[in-house]
Amino acid sequence: MVTLVVATTCDPASINPAKALLAMPGWQPGPTLEGGIRSFKNGGSLRLLEQEKFIIEEDDLDLRWEAATGETVVEVIFLSRHAAVSNRPALTIHPIGVPHLKDGDVLPQGGKPGWAAPPCPRMGPWLLLLKKIAESHNLLPEFEITLEATHHGPVTTKPTMFIEIGSTEDYWGRQDAARVVAQFGKDLVLEKVLLLELGAGMFEFTQRLLSKSLNATEKKKVLLGIGGGHYVPRHMDIIMKDGTWVGHLISGYSLPMEDPGQLKEKTTTDSIGGTWKQAIKVAFDATKAAFPGGEILAHLDHKSFKGWQKNAITDFLGQQGIKVGKPADFH
Repeated sequence: MVTLVVATTCDPASINPAKALLAMPGWQPGPTLEGGIRSFKNGGSLRLLEQEKFIIEEDDLDLRWEAATGETVVEVIFLSRHAAVSNRPALTIHPIGVPHLKDGDVLPQGGKPGWAAPPCPRMGPWLLLLKKIAESHNLLPEFEITLEATHHGPVTTKPTMFIEIGSTEDYWGRQDAARVVAQFGKDLVLEKVLLLELGAGMFEFTQRLLSKSLNATEKKKVLLGIGGGHYVPRHMDIIMKDGTWVGHLISGYSLPMEDPGQLKEKTTTDSIGGTWKQAIKVAFDATKAAFPGGEILAHLDHKSFKGWQKNAITDFLGQQGIKVGKPADFH
């Protein structure tokens, strides 16, 4: 079972961490995939792919690697840049998907309508460890360490996450940030630090998740974030405090809801148009696939919703049998 780390030569925030990772010992050349995608191998579990196209333009790299090599891919990690109007330096992690889009919608950043990849189960504990590594490299407090909401492609079917350097060209090329990302990826994928930093229980649980051998009777609570802004502050409060397992994080802009204010009949969940129900269902199903045996709890950013929105979402979650969790439920 292998982890794929994917980088592109057309993005300094992607290729610089890849080069720093490849500068570490143990690498050997691997096969070249169709389209000229180069690969490198380290030990039995780590593979790095280097492509020329933009990071969102190569779909199904997990399946293509499996077809070419016969190796089973258990997770995919994309290295990329992050852009933000705030211009604030940041290291970010996020799951991918566009669960709110429908057939015929424009795909501004890859993916496919109504799709979300299974989120990488290690995002929660990895975020905490990324912060520790960044601190050891003196990137704090200059750089913010944060999650982002679920967004963009490319299409994958295996547990996936992006790790990004932001938020402007001045920071995309920062070598110290690249070294942090490289060290982070190397230590975690090769299982050298996770056991020490997070404890044997979490380490063993993570490994069992990735090997698809989690006992269904062993319940672990997983946060499915619903609502809020792009940097999901209400969800982050819980995750940073408690090291919570993290699934998809669906921000308000991925929950299109048509205002029922003009409707004369009584407002019901079914009468509120938009693709918000699709987005929640797709995100839940993908999160459940990533955490077999985990207990998925929806965590709502209540302050981000109007009353009718919150009522509709809560009713829909009940109809789907999706439990709603309060902050204390994730302890």
